[in-house]
Amino acid sequence: MIRLNLPEYQFKIQRKDDAKLYIYDELRKKNVVLTPEEWVRQNFIQYMNLEKGIPLSMMVIEKEIELNSLKKRIDLLIYDKNRLPFLIVECKAPHIKINQDTFDQAARYNLTVNAPFLVITNGLEHYYSAIDLQEKTTKFLKDFPPY
Repeated sequence: MIRLNLPEYQFKIQRKDDAKLYIYDELRKKNVVLTPEEWVRQNFIQYMNLEKGIPLSMMVIEKEIELNSLKKRIDLLIYDKNRLPFLIVECKAPHIKINQDTFDQAARYNLTVNAPFLVITNGLEHYYSAIDLQEKTTKFLKDFPPY
């Protein structure tokens, strides 16, 4: 897989009978197909856990939400110590350019969970932002704040 702009982590990757690569997902406790977006997500999970100190038990992958009567999934939702939504992480494959549509997607998802922080990443570029839910403003950050 492509080298990302994150520290390198060790993963359990295997090729199965269908010739696809699978990566073991510690959160879901199972092997999942290793797509480029999944590679970014798994690396970012390790980054948030090992570098930022966020326990795996506070993370949920593909949290299902309902938005305008449609079912959507948040790539990674992180809860705070009080089990309130803290951070939405929107992951894209490394070859996907992050643009306004990506930010809009994460902001729409956040209408349902009201997390104070958003991260958009394609593994090569990472954008961190703080959301003032009362003022409805967004402030970009240089790095993720301490958990």
